Amino acid sequence: MTRWAIIADLNRCVGCQTCTASCKHTNATGPWVQWRKVLDFEVGEFPDVSRAFVPVGCMHCETPSCMEVCPTTATRKRDDGIVTIDYDICIGCTYCIQSCPYQARFKVDNENEVYGHGKQMGHELKREDWSRRGVAQKCTLCSDRIDDGLAQGLTPGIHEAATPACIASCISGALQMGDLDDPQSNVSRLLGERRHFRMHEELGNGPAFYYLYDGDIDDKAAAERPPMVADPVGMNAISPQLQTHWDWRAAGNFSFGGTGTGLMAATMLAGIFAPVFWNVMLLAMAFVGAGLFLVWLEIGRPLRFLNVYLNPATSWMAREAYAVMPFFVLGAAAWLLGAQVLGWAAALFGLGFLYAQARVLRAAKAIPVWRQEGIVALIFSTGLCEGVGLLALLSLSQGQNTVLAPALAILLLVRVFAWKSYRTALGKEGAPAKSFAALDAWPVLSPGVQGVLIALAIYGLTNLPGYGIALGLAGLGALLSGWIFKFTLITRAAYNQGYAINKMPARGAGKSTPGIQPGWTKT
Repeated sequence: MTRWAIIADLNRCVGCQTCTASCKHTNATGPWVQWRKVLDFEVGEFPDVSRAFVPVGCMHCETPSCMEVCPTTATRKRDDGIVTIDYDICIGCTYCIQSCPYQARFKVDNENEVYGHGKQMGHELKREDWSRRGVAQKCTLCSDRIDDGLAQGLTPGIHEAATPACIASCISGALQMGDLDDPQSNVSRLLGERRHFRMHEELGNGPAFYYLYDGDIDDKAAAERPPMVADPVGMNAISPQLQTHWDWRAAGNFSFGGTGTGLMAATMLAGIFAPVFWNVMLLAMAFVGAGLFLVWLEIGRPLRFLNVYLNPATSWMAREAYAVMPFFVLGAAAWLLGAQVLGWAAALFGLGFLYAQARVLRAAKAIPVWRQEGIVALIFSTGLCEGVGLLALLSLSQGQNTVLAPALAILLLVRVFAWKSYRTALGKEGAPAKSFAALDAWPVLSPGVQGVLIALAIYGLTNLPGYGIALGLAGLGALLSGWIFKFTLITRAAYNQGYAINKMPARGAGKSTPGIQPGWTKT
């Protein structure tokens, strides 16, 4: 068996960016798209300053999180470990981008020439690869060079013609590649002889990209983890960046999806104690449909949307799509026939859809505030609060306060606990400092705000003067606070993993010291 791996020797890399230029020339990537790039880490204060140049790109992981979440099976892993993308079936949902903790994937929707729209240079026009427009793209490890070389009896990593362009062009020999399963290969020998680490190894992807570092080790600092630096100077390009692929349309999908499925469940729950509000079921389905329409507007290849059903085995986005179809069919049938049993079935599939939405965020490994385990309970309880809150607003004149008021109060309380648990765990584990700032700027789920809504909901149960208005305000607050939170979570707090370096290589007579995790903090 063959398993290709890449090694970057941090003591050799001089930051010349030749690998970056070679990659762009070989693969004709567009402006601002860098499948291979070299980062510049500089830590410490004069005179104790350490600097390292760190090549990054697709890590061709043993367990690629991008492949697991892909709803279309466009992302695949070859037997030799190379992770690929089938541009012909990718829908451009960018879920893989949200799940790659190495920021190695890109999506280009519109013409983006160096000199602006309509000013494409000759080589850009000639080498434009339209199959990569509107879909995910990334490093292929020059699989065509590897395959052609092997067919000619050449050895990748040894013979230039069979070696990826970035590695073949490296002027200092810092980049190497070879077969990990061959104990005599160049990479196996280097890993056996030299100190090394893998970036973000704690996330479990098993990257096939290793970093070597040399020099004496500072014994005191050897056991220390790379320090989190919330506001690093001069490392903006390395620090976590706000994701921009999922915008207000994605936030609308999570908001409307939670509201619609929660409203369906609330309608059937209230129907146990009073006549079912059948027309409200249409509104519930309209909310979910509106959210899905917003997502359809956002994907890069919308006419391929049915490909979302191709990978229910591992993708929560595909499972979400499978749950929503019976939700619509059963909901419509229940409305037409007035059949409560069908309504309950629709509500159950709706809750499955809501759960899948929460798991979609949980599986997005590149975004720390999404992948935190507590996000599932928080998103699920928020959706239920929105649904019950909206039903409380719609049924003020129907005398449903004896059912909806306690249900809303309980769910709001559950959401408070879910928020506290999520926020506490996130603070202990650490996350981008700007993510904390965004979440704390709009504390709509804080115990103080939610406590007011709980009090209003409880007052709505009393039949005292103004009880209906109180319940309506509680319902409106539950709805709006959920929407504001999701909008913040998706568009304001969603900073990616950023980059980190475990060890700084020794320079000259210096010693190897812990690296740095820029832009991160704990609270």
